[in-house]
This record gives sequence, structure tokens and C-alpha cells, in this order.
Amino acid sequence: MQKLRSFLIAVLLITVVPQAGRAADVQTMEDLVVTGERAGPGMWHVYKDSEHLWILGSLSPLPKGITWRANEVQRRLESIRQVLVPKPLEIGIVHILWLLVTEHKVFMLSGGKRLKDVMAPDLYARFAQQRAKYGNDASKWEHFRPIIAAALLQQEAFRQAGLSARIDLGAAVRKLAHDRHIPLDEVKVAGVGDLMDTLKVMPQSTESTCVAASLTTIESDLPRLKERAAAWASGNVERLESLPEPAAVDDCVAALDAGAARGDLFARIRHAWREALESALHSGKPTLAVANIDMLIEKGGLLDQLRAQGYQVEAPPGAKR
Repeated sequence: MQKLRSFLIAVLLITVVPQAGRAADVQTMEDLVVTGERAGPGMWHVYKDSEHLWILGSLSPLPKGITWRANEVQRRLESIRQVLVPKPLEIGIVHILWLLVTEHKVFMLSGGKRLKDVMAPDLYARFAQQRAKYGNDASKWEHFRPIIAAALLQQEAFRQAGLSARIDLGAAVRKLAHDRHIPLDEVKVAGVGDLMDTLKVMPQSTESTCVAASLTTIESDLPRLKERAAAWASGNVERLESLPEPAAVDDCVAALDAGAARGDLFARIRHAWREALESALHSGKPTLAVANIDMLIEKGGLLDQLRAQGYQVEAPPGAKR
């Protein structure tokens, strides 16, 4: 997920949670407006001998209706022989309804309990305050388990702030590649089953840590997210790198990374991307990939790992390295 934003919360926002909250019609991923006006987010060039890979970093959330100026990507695609993008996490209404029936306890509180009965008083007070700010129903989401209720509240805060976690840069690049008849490969980073497994075994302490992260995002982090999106859209990687996650979000990611949930979820995501990037390089085909930007630039992240293997990494203008 950015020092990788909580992948769990992001997936919840994109797929299961919005539908669990409303049991409504399935939403499609929101589109970027793609233009050729000027360069947007820069790309990293990874190379060694005849192996060449360009990586475009994606970001979430982004402002609704944001314009992605794709000149650089369009020019690069002229010499690209394959494109690598994340596999979309697709879930239909039948699957959603089946999950709500068969996995009811994963999403909802049991025994007539309410959020105020299971959340720490300080967390519940914060949740109630933000719920009142972003809604007019004092009991909304009371019967959802804390991490689900927090994700729903975060989605509503994003909506009112004009942000969306559903904008898919991979889909935009996928279309550009399709229009040019460039072969496409997909990286499956995680599925609904991974999400469900994580939720089923998540300890209460980890859930509370990630609920606190969502609340911190809602309470104080929306301006930073907008600023990061603006930096991303203009290709200002140095500015983007200077706007790190709040400590609360780092704590959530660390708890998930430490094996407190379905343990190795983050490790498997990173491993899948590392293998995919290495495979693309070894193929000898000039490749353009779309990967989470924080997974790229975090300390010890994908770019550092490629450097350690002897690859040269040329950063886009404005990046620190």
C-alpha cells in the first residue's frame, strides 16, 4: 500500500466494505481522465546490460476527476514490448451477498453487541465524533465490527473530501497498452480469500491499532493525502517523499507485517511484485510496470532490492534517489 498504506483497509474500501455497508449494486473502478497535455508522475528506469524496465508509481487515494497527463507514458509505450499491471480485485454482487451470509461474523458483531460495547472508550469517542461530523445518523455502523465500521467511515470521509480509493491507474495504463496492441501481464497481489483469512484471525489488539489508524486519517490526514495526490499528479516525487504516513498508520502496517493478522500478507505482496519485476527484466523485453509508489520508495522496498541485485535505478526528475 506510501510507506505501504494499510492494504487491508484499502481493499476493504475498494471492494467488500462499500457493498457490505449498503448491499447495493456493484460499483466499477473510477476512471482517470487521461490527457496528453504534459508529463505527470515520473517513472523509474531500472536497467542492466540489455534488461530495461520502467516503473510508474501508483497512489491511493486520489481526488475524484483528477487529470492524469500521460505524455511520458505514451512516449515510452512506443518502445515497450510488454506491460505489467496489478490484477484487479473483482467481486460481483452474488459473491458479496454470499460472503454476507456465510461470513456474517467476519463483518458484524454478534450477540446483540454494538460498537460501544467492544471498542475502547477513547477509540469509540473518536469514532462517534467523526461519525457525527460526516453523517447524520448517531447509530450508523454500530453493529459492524470495529475495523469494518472504521473503513466505512473512512470511505465516507474520503467521499466528502473529494477523494477516492477506487481510481485505478493500472486500468488507465491497461487501456493505453490495449490500444497499442502491447502484450499485458498481471500481478495477482492478493484476493478476497486473503482478505477474509486476515480478518478471521486478526487479534483485537491489531484491529484496534488499525482502527486508530483510520481515525487518524479521518481526523487529521486528509490535507496531506490531497497534497500527496497533487505532488503525484505533477511528477514532484521529492515533495511526495517528504509527506510520510502518520505514525498511527505505520503502527497498523507494522502490526500486520509482524504476523499479528494473517501474518505474511504484506510479505507475499512484496514477494509477488519482486518476482514479477525480476521476471520482466530477465525476459529481455522492454517493460513498463505500474506498482504502488510507496512499495517502490520505502526503505528496503522494491527499488532498494533491485539495486542490491546490481541493477541501475534511474530516478525520475524530482526524486531523492
